[in-house]
This record gives sequence, structure tokens and C-alpha cells, in this order.
Amino acid sequence: MAFDWTELLKSGMVMFAVIDIVGSIPFLLDIKQKAGDIHPERASLVALGIMLAFLFLGEGVINFLGIDVNSFAVAGSIVMFFMALEMILGVTLFAQSAQSMKTATIVPVAFPLIAGAGSMTSIISLRAEYAAINIALAILINMALVYFVLRMTGRIERLLGEAGIAVLQKVFGIILLAIAVKLFSANAAMLFQAHG
Repeated sequence: MAFDWTELLKSGMVMFAVIDIVGSIPFLLDIKQKAGDIHPERASLVALGIMLAFLFLGEGVINFLGIDVNSFAVAGSIVMFFMALEMILGVTLFAQSAQSMKTATIVPVAFPLIAGAGSMTSIISLRAEYAAINIALAILINMALVYFVLRMTGRIERLLGEAGIAVLQKVFGIILLAIAVKLFSANAAMLFQAHG
């Protein structure tokens, strides 16, 4: 349980790459347009709570429920796949009632966008190598960055304009689709090997 700068730096870099809050900006702007607003404090705190809970309890809960990490990642990749299709094709696949839009800050922003299958899989992987205190601090630093980006979405929206947002949504939709396909293929292959 010792603090280590190297472990903190490595954990922080892994979490930054997986959360990819900068790459999620087009998706956040899309949600903001549909929901009206995103609450940065609430989204950051809920995502932080989910990740810290998963850091200390995740593996035990998954094992208790009889779910393996690969199944978790495949489920997450399917959700990501449909989100990407929405962004690329400009269609609505998920029902967006007034009630669901009220909770947009929690679902899908805090979970699964920020604290999703990728983040949780990474936390379990890091837990096998590094001390929990270093991973917890890395999560905390990344959540501060997430909060900052969420606070800036209004300015980013004004800077890009409608045309800029539309282009970014298509480009990042394709990237998100590629990530979903990669996540699915890698984890589905492991699932079939395990049950084959």
C-alpha cells in the first residue's frame, strides 16, 4: 500500500487513455443538445464513486455474480457500437424520453461514457500490478481533468459552431465504432476460448 510516483504516473496515463474525455467531446456536445445541460460536478462525482468502488470491490462483485471481465467488456462494446451508429448516421436508436434526458448526467455521461467497461477492465488490470493508493490517486487526478472538460463544453460548442460539431460527431463516431469493434473482437475471442 506504499505511495509510488512511477506507479501513479503509469496508472494515470492508462486511465487518461481509456477514459479519453477529450475524444468524448463530440459525444458530450450531442448529449448536451438533447438533454439541455450536463452537470459537471454530479457527473464527475458519480464517475469517481463508481471507479473507486470498483477499485476496491469490483473483482469480488464480478466473481460473486459469476461474470468475467470479458463478458463485461463485450456488453460495454455493444452499447458503444450503437452509440457510434447514432453519431455517424444521425439517427436515434435509444429512446430519449423527457425522464431519461433528466438523468443524462448520470447515464450515459458518468456511466458508461466516463466510468465504462474500458475503465473498469483497466482498473482490475492495474490492481494486479500496482498499489491501490496509487490507482486511487490516478483516478482522482483524471476525474479533476474530466470535471474541467465538462465545464468547458459550452465554450467548445460556441467555438466549433454547428458545422464543426457535426463534422466532429461523424469523425469520432467512426473512431468510437472502431474501438467498439476492437473491444468486442478481443474479448469475444477470449470468451469463446474460455467456453470452447
